[in-house]
Amino acid sequence: MKSVAEQSVEELGGRPSVLARQKSDHVALDLLLHRLGESTHEEQLPVLLDLYRLVFPHAFAEESVLWPVMRRVLPDGEALTLQVEQEHQEVNELATRLEGLELNTPERQAAIDRLVEVLREDVRDEEDELFPRLQERVSARQLRLLGLAWEVVDRIAPTRAHPIVARRPPGNVIAALPLTVLDRTRDRLDAIRLRGAGGAEGAIRSTTDALSRAARAIEHLPAMRRGEDASTRVDAKPRRPWLVIAGAVVAAIAIPVALARRGRKHADTRRR
Repeated sequence: MKSVAEQSVEELGGRPSVLARQKSDHVALDLLLHRLGESTHEEQLPVLLDLYRLVFPHAFAEESVLWPVMRRVLPDGEALTLQVEQEHQEVNELATRLEGLELNTPERQAAIDRLVEVLREDVRDEEDELFPRLQERVSARQLRLLGLAWEVVDRIAPTRAHPIVARRPPGNVIAALPLTVLDRTRDRLDAIRLRGAGGAEGAIRSTTDALSRAARAIEHLPAMRRGEDASTRVDAKPRRPWLVIAGAVVAAIAIPVALARRGRKHADTRRR
């Protein structure tokens, strides 16, 4: 079998093919990992956020679109996809752990080093083993159709780590909508904060923390964990998940309104 890394776009079924899309994302991932390795501790956060926005939608689309097909068409598809799901699970757990670690500590650097190692291992497993096997079993037309489905899911998937959610349908599919809304709201607020929010950094940080707590609460809802393999299951139960979710929704509405009012007040002051 020829590794996907060694094949041209035409060999992979053309640009719409799911294999060509995967390879393109893997190239982007390699660039981000190099950036991360060259970053100071203070520079790591924006690079990690870019990394998460690539990695987590990519993995979610694989788990929702590609792996079910591979389990269907490959005799050992169950074992092959489970191995990658376990890698994805470790990436989720490492990213979650990084959120609670202080900058410039040995523990944080060890977690980042392991994150890079697992991501590179995941790429090798997919490009050298899984995707060539899939390529042998399905037509170029089917690869293009899978590419379309994968692209749609990738564009609307969660962008943050969610280690509690099932790595398989139906749990991950059920979790997609609420977690995507929360994650992408956090992304926008974090982008504003990193650019400089004119004194609103504290309020934005409080909101993103509330959204993070809401996402964690949603992860623990029973429906979000359906279909999970025992080897990737994490057991934990937060208190009063609906109270946490409600608080985050209120914060998510209140902060943008406050920022808009601040902007209008600033504009009025300048006109005067």
